[in-house]
Amino acid sequence: MSISRTEVAHLARLSRMALSEAELDHFAGQLDQILTAVARVQEVAAEGIEPTTHAAGLSNVFREDRLSGCLGQLAALDQAPAAQDGRFRVPRILAED
Repeated sequence: MSISRTEVAHLARLSRMALSEAELDHFAGQLDQILTAVARVQEVAAEGIEPTTHAAGLSNVFREDRLSGCLGQLAALDQAPAAQDGRFRVPRILAED
């Protein structure tokens, strides 16, 4: 399957791209190579082969969930740059009306 220069110009117009004459010729050749490669892939006999999303099998790499103690208020505020009255102090981001 080949793509013509006219079809490349039409695709460029649809995508609102302004291409020069040299670019139309250049992209026509590149798109032709891409379409040829896709056509070759489609020729592969794939009957009876299940579709896959990855080339290798996936497994869960996360550790098991374990309950642990939570961080206390003093420990959480210990590293806070502007702790005040047992709370985090943050700068105001909304103006008062």
